[in-house]
Amino acid sequence: MRDVAILRFSPTEGPGYFADWLAARGIGWRLVPVDEGADVPGDPRAYAGIALMGGPMSVNDPLPWVEPVCALLRAAVAAEVPVAGHCLGGQLLAKALGARVRRAVPEIGWIDVEVDEPRAGREWFGGRSRFETFQWHGEAFDLPAGATRVLTNRHNANQAYVVADRHLGLQCHVEMTRELVASWLVTGAKELPAASTPALQSAADIAAGLDARLAALHAVADDVYARWARGLQR
Repeated sequence: MRDVAILRFSPTEGPGYFADWLAARGIGWRLVPVDEGADVPGDPRAYAGIALMGGPMSVNDPLPWVEPVCALLRAAVAAEVPVAGHCLGGQLLAKALGARVRRAVPEIGWIDVEVDEPRAGREWFGGRSRFETFQWHGEAFDLPAGATRVLTNRHNANQAYVVADRHLGLQCHVEMTRELVASWLVTGAKELPAASTPALQSAADIAAGLDARLAALHAVADDVYARWARGLQR
C-alpha cells in the first residue's frame, strides 16, 4: 500500500495518536511539514490517503499554502482518495469544497458531542450516540454541498461531516496524546480561563483524569480511523 500523507501546519500540532494508529497496523505514512515550508503534494493519487492536522491559524488568512492545499483536497475527492481532516484540517476540507469557515463559539477542553446520524453512529463511531472529545477552536465550518453532518453539540452545530462515505472532516481532536495536551496547555495558556465554563475549561480541569479520558478518546479514534482506512487506496 502507498503511504498516507499527513499534512502538518504547526510544529505543536503533529499527528499524535493518528500516526500511532497507522504504525500499529503496518500502514505507512509520510509527514508533510507545511509549517517548515514543505511543498504541498500536487497529485493525491501518489498516496493511499490524505490527512490534515490542526493549527492556530485561520483558513481565511492570506497564507500561501491555503489554496494549494484546497486544490489537493478537491483533487483527492475527485480521485476518491480518502481525506481525514482534524480541526483546521476539517475546515480546510470544507473550504476546498465551497463551504464557509467563520468565527464560532470558542470551545476548549473535554466537551461532549452527539452523533447526528444513526448510520454514522454505527459506521464511524462504534455504535456510540455521544462521547467526550477534545476541542480547541475559535472557528467552525459550514457543511459542504453533499456532506452529511455526523456530529453536533450545543455550542457549534457542525462538529463533523462525511463526504461521499469516505472523506471525514472533524472539528474536534481525536488524535490527542498526553504529549500533545501538555504542549497545548503551555503554548495556548493565554486562551485558558481561570475557571471553567461549559465551553471553555481551565488548565486544571483539562488535566484532571487525563489518562482515563485519553483512553476513552483513543477507543473512539480506533473506530473512526478503522472506518476511514477502509477507503485507503492500494
